[in-house]
Amino acid sequence: MNTARLRDRVAASDPGLLRLAAGLRTVGAIALTLVVLGVLGVSVPHLVAGAIAAMVATFAIREKQRAPQAVTLALGLPVAAASLSLGALLSSRVLAGDLFFVALIFCAVYGRRFGDRGTALGLIGFQVYFVSLFVGATVSGLPELYGVLGVAFLCSAAARFLLVPETPAGLLERLREAFRARLAQLVSAQLELLDAGPEEIDEALKDVREGTARLHETALMIQGRLEEGTADEAAARLVQRRIADAEIAAERLGLLLLSARSAERADTLTLHLPGAPAPRTGPMPGRDEAMARVRRDLEALRLLVLRPVAARSSTALSQIRNRLLGYREEENLPPAPPAVQDVFRGVGEAARAVLGLRIALDGPQDESDDSPATARSREELDAEDAVIDAGEEDGGTQEELTGLRRPTTRAAVQVAVGSSLAIVGGEFLSSQRWYWAVLTCWIVFLNTASTGEILVKGYRRLVGTVLGVLAGIVLAGVVGQHTWTAFALVLVLVFAMFYTAPLSYTLMSFFVTAALGLLYTLLHTYSLSVLVLRVEETALGAACGVIAAAFVLPVRTDRRTNDLLVTVLERLDEVTEAAVDQLSGGSSEELLDRARDLDQALADLRAATQPLTHPITPLRARRDTARYVVALLETCAYHARSLAATAELLPTHPSIAADPRLRRAGRRIGENIAAIAAHVADERSTARVETGPSIASLLESEVPGTPRFGRVTDRVLRHVQRLDETLVGLARPLDVPVAAPRR
Repeated sequence: MNTARLRDRVAASDPGLLRLAAGLRTVGAIALTLVVLGVLGVSVPHLVAGAIAAMVATFAIREKQRAPQAVTLALGLPVAAASLSLGALLSSRVLAGDLFFVALIFCAVYGRRFGDRGTALGLIGFQVYFVSLFVGATVSGLPELYGVLGVAFLCSAAARFLLVPETPAGLLERLREAFRARLAQLVSAQLELLDAGPEEIDEALKDVREGTARLHETALMIQGRLEEGTADEAAARLVQRRIADAEIAAERLGLLLLSARSAERADTLTLHLPGAPAPRTGPMPGRDEAMARVRRDLEALRLLVLRPVAARSSTALSQIRNRLLGYREEENLPPAPPAVQDVFRGVGEAARAVLGLRIALDGPQDESDDSPATARSREELDAEDAVIDAGEEDGGTQEELTGLRRPTTRAAVQVAVGSSLAIVGGEFLSSQRWYWAVLTCWIVFLNTASTGEILVKGYRRLVGTVLGVLAGIVLAGVVGQHTWTAFALVLVLVFAMFYTAPLSYTLMSFFVTAALGLLYTLLHTYSLSVLVLRVEETALGAACGVIAAAFVLPVRTDRRTNDLLVTVLERLDEVTEAAVDQLSGGSSEELLDRARDLDQALADLRAATQPLTHPITPLRARRDTARYVVALLETCAYHARSLAATAELLPTHPSIAADPRLRRAGRRIGENIAAIAAHVADERSTARVETGPSIASLLESEVPGTPRFGRVTDRVLRHVQRLDETLVGLARPLDVPVAAPRR
């Protein structure tokens, strides 16, 4: 049991074990290279060159399939050899060497437009040229360095394909386990929310909010790996559907719990806005009996998530599953206020989502202990599975940017200008180690697209470097001239660097700088002045990068976030329009892929707003506005995903059917999204957001005696209503005019 819990915690903290695998693969490649080169008796500078080359050859490869990885690695070797040769040939020709370095940097960044392979080859070319400068490569030493490169690339291949192999199917399986573990953690956080007192409610809500975000993050990672990790396209779509169902059910359960504890229905925004206070809460109605039963059922739900009900499982688990699924059909609902009964229904829906996820991932299960409610849930799932086909995605058309408008071209020009400044300034600081400034300038441009992102990344690298210098001083003093002890510590630091890279750029910079301090020791060039120079060159490189980004073909943070915001609104409109149209009786369309596009666009926007929401920003009001806008958009995305999931149930669910009157509500929502997008794209737009009667009133029948809502469920109405209200709320922080209700 302890082993299982530890495995679940590791899976939840590192989805797919991506960070662990990256760290082990890189360390394995470096260690194997050092062992082989040590047996061959090469010099310490060549050991250092081999270690860095092995690291570069390992982390530069980004393709997901093994065959393309092998091709890129094979092409990387001649690229590395050519770069190393030119570095050695031009080492004594200062002007020619500097000009070539700038040209190499331009080509390496421009190569990103050719996909993962172009990015990898550019990275290998740049980093190996840097290695030639770092170890002082000469023309006479090239033959031996060629051998070192060959060993490094072969050891990188051995680590990638033999020591720490990774297949798309295996990675997808680990991501599924991570989703299951994070789903269980979210249910645990919801249990704490249920039990939290007035002083603990905000902290408990924070845990639920973080758990919801982490579950969504894992769902996005799975969606990004489905095509490569699943041979059968229909099976991939089924898993995608079940993952979406489980995510929506878990988030809805959190909202229902919060609503049951508050005086009024909780706002979805509460689960997406960091720091949002919990609504006014009190004891759950019927506290002694209802709360104990809710707690028991949440613990049972967590048990179902962690332990599947399979053929070899106990009858007790089957009984638990049957009881929870019975809530979906109003079976055994306790006498309690409506908000509390909604919680039990939410638990039933979550149990149904877990059942569907288990069937999709593990195949058919034993049905001998099924209750009638469980059997009906299985029938619904089977009917849904039958209508999921391998429909082709709408490829669409996208405007092709050309010339300096193309992001890769613009970035290449910016990096070339920034690197030129870094070379000139770096040589004023040191004629021997000027390349550190160029390296920093290069790095701050990686995976950034606006001036604000580059500024934040440069700041984080500088902080990490200063702290790493202090650590390097201590480690260098402890290690002295013990070569293999220093290499062992370098391996530890490299692993830590790759393991923490996705979590904190500052930590990654700290570990890489501490490792460089040890490498300086091995090359007999360690001194306090060298490490101080490292900080100075880093600051200079970051400054040159920011200057180039700010004055050479600049992309302002506001402009980038506005462009991404318009994209999010367009994707939101596509999902909502298609879902409402289908719920209104329109033709069936592919909604899951559109919802995935919306989630990806929102993730891009969230990353682009980091400079605006960074703790060091002095513009507090702007930071709060950016957080609020992103939270509102996440709320809209949740309701849109829920509508899409409900719309796909139309062919199979007995209690959900199309209602043409929904088109009225959908029309207003679409017009409001268009108005907000138009205003964001052009502040001079005269478009206005319209308010008016509630969605329920829009569905009033014009024929006397007709049932008010027909066969449209209350849940659909709630999602449409909340989406409509959230869009009106989104207009205010974006300064979009809100028109008075039309009479």
